[in-house]
Amino acid sequence: MKILFDHPQPFFLAHGGFQTQITQTKLALERMGIEVEWLRWWDDTQRGDVLHYFGSTRPTLFQQARAKGLRTVMTSLLSETCNRSDARLKRQGMLVKTILALPIGEGIKQQLNWRTFNVCDCNVVGLEAERKVLELVYEVPSSRVAVVPLGLSEGFLAAGPGDRAEPYLVCAGTICEQKNSIPLAEMARRAQVPVLFVGKPYTEDDAYWPAFRTLIDDRWVRYQPHVESEAAMIALLQHARGALVMSKFENWSLVAHEAAACGVPLLLPPLKWARERFGNEARYFSGDPATDVEILRKFHEDGPSLPAPRVQLYGWNDTAAALSAVYARVASSSR
Repeated sequence: MKILFDHPQPFFLAHGGFQTQITQTKLALERMGIEVEWLRWWDDTQRGDVLHYFGSTRPTLFQQARAKGLRTVMTSLLSETCNRSDARLKRQGMLVKTILALPIGEGIKQQLNWRTFNVCDCNVVGLEAERKVLELVYEVPSSRVAVVPLGLSEGFLAAGPGDRAEPYLVCAGTICEQKNSIPLAEMARRAQVPVLFVGKPYTEDDAYWPAFRTLIDDRWVRYQPHVESEAAMIALLQHARGALVMSKFENWSLVAHEAAACGVPLLLPPLKWARERFGNEARYFSGDPATDVEILRKFHEDGPSLPAPRVQLYGWNDTAAALSAVYARVASSSR
């Protein structure tokens, strides 16, 4: 079986967790003996059995793929939507039905990316919360949704706890608005809690970056660029008193799971993704800025005695095994 991977955005334009997910999944599948190629848009002789698209695309792509005999799988990041309330998702679903029921604009409706959810053979997501979006909003049958966990590298799985001797808390990720980097830095200064930000902006031309940089004081707000070495990242986490995620939304936070693998307690936003993955094994922000200053201060104070989250951690081989079952199922199905 040959799998063709496709993704709309070059990695050099936007780094992040999706890049890690795609590249590590490909490597793990190849270790299992499954042939995986990047889709070569210029090569009209390329052949495959399953087209696995990472991202969002128009339904016409999958309709054309099916005409060529390919089965289709799509991995979508429903990061913002999956954290909405069930009531809001139901209202969104009613709006979708209303749009589709309109007797006009069929040509436009055929170009709506979310219609692809009901065109592809299988939708792959990381969380049950994302499955709920597909079922409640877009009425995708449960038989055409697969929940596949994201993995960690063998280095993180084998890391275990360190001495947690440093006073800082770690916040790792892109310096950007979605990650709430500036509000967290301001909160660290008000709480007088040392937070080490590890990451880089998408571009230094972005106005967000210089605004964040003015908050770096090397005391409460510490900073270093993205850590290229996995061993260095493991060491940072193992020495930290705790780890923070305060994003506006996520679906599956790789860094939160990496921190858990390194024996570090977590302080997370009170969102569906965090509750689903960590439950009572983490502490949570409240969403109220004044209260969150005290929550941050208390988390730092209690850090040395807090246990790391006791949750199931997966490797990329687990991800690949689950996906291989998805590929086998869609390849043998008839539609």
